[in-house]
Amino acid sequence: MTKLIINADTTRGTIDRNIYGHFAEHLGRCIYEGIWVGEDSPIPNTEGMRNDVIDALKNLQIPVLRWPGGCFADAYNWKDGVGPKEQRKRMVNVHWGGVVENNHFGTHEFLRFCELIGAEPYISGNVGSGTVREMSEWVDYMTFNGQSPMADWRKENGREEPWKLKYFGVGNENWGCGGDMRPEYYADLYRNYASYVRSYGDHKIFKIACGASDADYHWTEVLMRQAARYMDGISLHYYTLPTGTWADKGSSTEFDQEEWFTTFKKTFFMDELIERHDAIMTQYDPEKRIALIVDEWGTWYNVEPGTNPGFLYQQNTMRDAIVAGINLNIFHKHCDRVKMANIAQIINVLQAVILTEGASMILTPTYHVLRMYSVHQDAKLIDISFTSPQYVMNGEAIDQISVSASINLANTLHVSLCNLHHSDETEVHFDIRGREASKVSGTVLTTETLQAHNTFDQPEAVAPAPFTNFRYEDGNLIVQLPARSVVVLAVE
Repeated sequence: MTKLIINADTTRGTIDRNIYGHFAEHLGRCIYEGIWVGEDSPIPNTEGMRNDVIDALKNLQIPVLRWPGGCFADAYNWKDGVGPKEQRKRMVNVHWGGVVENNHFGTHEFLRFCELIGAEPYISGNVGSGTVREMSEWVDYMTFNGQSPMADWRKENGREEPWKLKYFGVGNENWGCGGDMRPEYYADLYRNYASYVRSYGDHKIFKIACGASDADYHWTEVLMRQAARYMDGISLHYYTLPTGTWADKGSSTEFDQEEWFTTFKKTFFMDELIERHDAIMTQYDPEKRIALIVDEWGTWYNVEPGTNPGFLYQQNTMRDAIVAGINLNIFHKHCDRVKMANIAQIINVLQAVILTEGASMILTPTYHVLRMYSVHQDAKLIDISFTSPQYVMNGEAIDQISVSASINLANTLHVSLCNLHHSDETEVHFDIRGREASKVSGTVLTTETLQAHNTFDQPEAVAPAPFTNFRYEDGNLIVQLPARSVVVLAVE
C-alpha cells in the first residue's frame, strides 16, 4: 500500500502548456506522407496537408511544433522552400536516407499547418551551414510588417501579413550534426547570429540557444557564462535507449521484462539531467528568466525490419506510453525551469503519436497518454508527498509509481499515475488535503501484454478506457492501479 498526500491548497508553479510540444523534421515519412501529400492527392487534404492528421492533432491540443529539424535544419536553406512549387529547387536529404526532396513543404506550408492544428510554430535556424544574413532574412521574411526585399518577396508569394512567430532556435545540435563545434566557439556564434534575429515592432521573438546533449554539463556552463544575457531559452536533448548503445538500440516490439525495466530506469535519468543543468543555469540566472527547452526527447530503437535505416520508423507499445507519462511527470516537477518540451517525433519517426500507411492512419499508445495528460496544460502544479514502492529486477531498483497532480482553471484536481511494474498491480491511498473529493472519474491505458501496440489491421488494440477501480474507505480515496498502466483521475 502506498500513501499519497496531496496538498491541494499548495501550488508549486504553473505547468506550461508548451511542455506538451512536438517536433517535425524532414526525416523519413514525417513530413512527406505523414503531413504533406500534395493538393492533387486522393487522400483527403487541406491545401496539400492530410485532413485525418490535422483532425487528430487538433484533438491532441498540440501547443507548439518545432521544424524543420533536427539535423536537417543545419543543412536547410529556407529560400529553396518558398515561391511557386514548380520552381523550387530539389535537394538531397544528406542526413536522413539520401532521398531527394522537392521542397514543396516549406515556410508557408509549415506555418499554415500550425494554423490548421492550432499550434505555435517553433523554427530552428541554420547555424551549421547557413550564414548570418540567411537567418536574418528568414526572420525578416516571416515577421517584418514593412517594406524590405524579404517582406516584399513574402507578399509576392501570397502572404500579405507577417506571421506572429514567437519561438526561434539559433542552430541545432551544434556540438554534433550541426557543425561539431566546441561550446566556446558556438557561444560566440550564437551571440553573432542571435543579434540578427530581430524583433520587429512590438513583436518579440523568444530566442533559443542550442544546449547540451545528455550530461554535457560543460556545454551548459560555457553557454550560460558567455551568452546567457542574449538568450530566452536553452535546449536539452535526451533520448531513452533501452540498451544504452547506439549500435544496437533494441527492438520496439520484441523485448523481455528486463529490457522493459531498463527502459524505465534510463527514462528516470531525465530527472537528474534537468536538476543538474538547472543548477548550472541558476548560478548565472538565479531568477530563472531563461527557460530550459527539452526540445528532443523520447524512445529510440532500431528501425522496423524491412524499412529504410535512415527513416527511423519504429512501432510504439505500452512501454512507450509509460515512458511518455514518466517524462511528463518529470517536466511537471521542474515547471519552474522547464517551459517547453518537444517529443521526437510527431509522425512516422521515433516515438511518434501517429503512424500512417498510404491513406490509413493509426494513433499510438503515446498519443493516448498525451491526450489523457493534456488536462495538465497551464494548470497549477500541486504539492504532493509519497514514497513509491520499489520495482526490483536483477538487484536494481527504481520507483514503481510515477505521479503528478495539478488543478486547472475549472478547479478540477487531476492526478496522473504510472504503474511501471510488468506484472504487479498496486494500491494507492489518497490523503487529499485542502479540498473535498466528492466526485471522481478517470481514464486508464493498460494492456494484457508488454509488447501490445496498434497496427493498421488492429488500430484499437491499445486504447484508453474509463477507469473505475477505486473506492472510498473512512472518507479516503483508494485507487487500485493495474500493472503496466497509465491512469489520469479527475477529482471534483
